[in-house]
Amino acid sequence: MQQVSTRKRIWGWWFFDWASQPYQTLLVTFVFSPFFAAVAAEHFMGLGLEGEAAKAQAQTVWSMCLTVTGLIIGFGAPFLGALADITGRRLPWIMVFSLMYLIGAWGLWYMDPAGSNLWWMLVSFGFGFIGAEFALIFVNAQLPTLASREDVGAISGSGFAFGYLGGVVALFIMLLLFVEQGSGKTLIGLSPALGLDAEAMEGTRAVGPFTAIWFAVFMIPYFLWVKDQGATGRKATLGKAWQMVLKLVAGLRRRLSLASYLGSSMLYRDALNGLYGFGGVYAKLVLGWEITQIGIFGIVAAFAATVFSWLGGKADRRFGPKPVIIAAILVLSFVCLIIVSMSRTQVFGFALAEGSSLPDMVFFGCGVLIGGFGGILQAASRSLMVRHTSPRDATESFGLYGLSGRATAFLAPALIGLATTLTGSARLGITPVIGLFLIGLILLFWVQGEGDQG
Repeated sequence: MQQVSTRKRIWGWWFFDWASQPYQTLLVTFVFSPFFAAVAAEHFMGLGLEGEAAKAQAQTVWSMCLTVTGLIIGFGAPFLGALADITGRRLPWIMVFSLMYLIGAWGLWYMDPAGSNLWWMLVSFGFGFIGAEFALIFVNAQLPTLASREDVGAISGSGFAFGYLGGVVALFIMLLLFVEQGSGKTLIGLSPALGLDAEAMEGTRAVGPFTAIWFAVFMIPYFLWVKDQGATGRKATLGKAWQMVLKLVAGLRRRLSLASYLGSSMLYRDALNGLYGFGGVYAKLVLGWEITQIGIFGIVAAFAATVFSWLGGKADRRFGPKPVIIAAILVLSFVCLIIVSMSRTQVFGFALAEGSSLPDMVFFGCGVLIGGFGGILQAASRSLMVRHTSPRDATESFGLYGLSGRATAFLAPALIGLATTLTGSARLGITPVIGLFLIGLILLFWVQGEGDQG
């Protein structure tokens, strides 16, 4: 009976990834972000900016949104984790942040294709994104209670694989039934489902409500099968949370491996989030892809992430998470180098024939590697954090992990925004991501592969 209960609990935990992944897949990367970038660029051109300047401004505005939300998530995460560890209750927090997810995602339906409410849409997107990321911190903190240290890597990898598969299915549905091409038809030649108006871009705007409904439905197994492991009966206050966080941060002086890992993951996860946050924007502004084409790219990338995350979990079990992380960073750094060295007219400085499809094929290949090794990197990172965590303070520790992943979450968007502004190029604006990956790689030198739990 206990074995069945454990199995259900693991499947319930995996269902959070399945339910929540569309916020990343549909909104952050492949549908809403390029739609927002296109609307914003047209809006800024209407205000008098030239084409390239308008595109750069659109990317800068998007980077500002990710910067602000990153700061809120980063500095709120450890305190929320400490509050939860004091009381021993995580589900109430997950419920609150799930509600934020739903409200923020649903609000994107009201995006004006003429760009009159760009700022309100950024607020709505950011509100839901904060909810999604805060909920993830509490869900991640449940990982150490699901299995032994030897098995958490495989469980983490399978969870990411299951989540990415959910993202693939959700994106597939959106492209086939809702998102309009320039012709006003979906990818398979249908009018947008449910009588939605293609001229008003209602099929594309439906990505918000669709993401919210998907989350609400598929969170049911999570709430049915994953329960808190016992309340402490202690009362939580901000003062106590502050003291716990300060004590944990001060203790990093005696834990070189954990401190180095938090610093490393802070930079390379920030770089990865930068890739995810600007991949669709790059495809729209640099390569001129339609959203449906970006969506197909997203399906390929997410499917690759599904397969690679599962394989990465197996590699984690055999070799440990640290070698897996190193390999993923090296591949992703090489991919970034390709991206910044390519445009519609040239690759690594070599001119292309007019209308060449080579940039499209190369970027599709990059998408496979970004999705695949990005999934591996996230799963292995969660596994290595478990090796530095004890179950008694898991939420607080993962709150600190959330801080390390978000304290500088403004850095990649801000550097991309700065580089975009200075160069006037959405393509060259991606360059700082390479430096973040490489510095994170260097800091891994001081990280123990099997961690330390203090």
